[in-house]
Amino acid sequence: MTASPRPAPEFPAWPQYSDEERTGLIRALEQGQWWRIGGSEVDSFEHEFASYHGADHALAVTNGTHALELALEVLGVGPGTEVVVPAFTFISSSQAAQRLGAVAVPVDVDPGTYNIDPAAAAAAITPRTKAIMPVHMAGLVADLDALAKLSADSGVPLLQDAAHAHGARWQGKRIGELGSVAAFSFQNGKLMTAGEGGAVLFPDEGLYEQGFLRHSCGRPRTDRGYFHRTSGSNFRLNEFSAGVLRAQLKRLDSQIDTRERRWPVLRELLAAIPGVVPQGGDDRADRNPHYMAMFRVPGIGEERRNSLVDELVARGLPAFAAFRAVYRTDAFWETGAPAETVDELAERCPHAEAITTDTVWLHHRTLLASEQDIRDTAAIVADAVAGL
Repeated sequence: MTASPRPAPEFPAWPQYSDEERTGLIRALEQGQWWRIGGSEVDSFEHEFASYHGADHALAVTNGTHALELALEVLGVGPGTEVVVPAFTFISSSQAAQRLGAVAVPVDVDPGTYNIDPAAAAAAITPRTKAIMPVHMAGLVADLDALAKLSADSGVPLLQDAAHAHGARWQGKRIGELGSVAAFSFQNGKLMTAGEGGAVLFPDEGLYEQGFLRHSCGRPRTDRGYFHRTSGSNFRLNEFSAGVLRAQLKRLDSQIDTRERRWPVLRELLAAIPGVVPQGGDDRADRNPHYMAMFRVPGIGEERRNSLVDELVARGLPAFAAFRAVYRTDAFWETGAPAETVDELAERCPHAEAITTDTVWLHHRTLLASEQDIRDTAAIVADAVAGL
């Protein structure tokens, strides 16, 4: 492929910040208490984040992976248990379970939405299953009607991996109004960020109190005698990160509005390119924050897909190859892997196998650009695909 004369679109920088973040950092600095016990920024952020998502309780933690690990621990996951995860997801979804000594059980995903297939999840449940973890891929909420029924019928709780889904809705309900625990990430590329960070939404006070204890080494908030009530670790978020996140939360809605306007334009343009299939949607997911703009080129194969990504990057697009199926990484097999072989898992996860090799995603700042930049983006994709 040769370089295109088409000029690269002008995408906004990420992360975005303003005097709001500076004010938050100074506020945290000048309060004189820089950790959450004694400071006020983390407490304030938790209240604001919970309120924004319609949840009763939020617990801020060190990162999104720790958010998943902590949530799973609160739900009773540990050695000898199993957690059902989508085969197509970032590795943290499976590693959070494996770090607790549990077995991560990968199941297939829908070929259009890339979200966990409820029927595949149902088939994977055993008496050892302690949690089902739908991942809201690229911000598109998974089929929570079917998954909530599965949870109710089986007695296995859901843990929403909402690392991509800040501000998302399902049939008018926010993530915190859907009755299950949800975990978020604030890593540098996420929809709101402090470089790192995470949060867990809890639907009731009992689970929240367990989470608080475990995220603070098992120590109650008012303890002065080192009476650690449970096992745990130090997953506490610092005050400076919380000050930044409070500012990030304030601009999230307007950014989602922009991406919601831009994605239909880009989707239509991508769908018109021969061989390109953009990520599908679900009308019940009535607010999608669009963490990624994803599309498939079915049949392209991993090597040519990777060449396509390289070409898009060379032409100025923030393009990436899709996640590798979790069982196609060495890390997955180190601990907490199921009894099946790679080939056996691949056979029962054909859609995850295909998506792993033929999918490209564009960073969400693409969808914060102008409509003309969106059109230029699609034109660059069309040029690059035609040149394969």
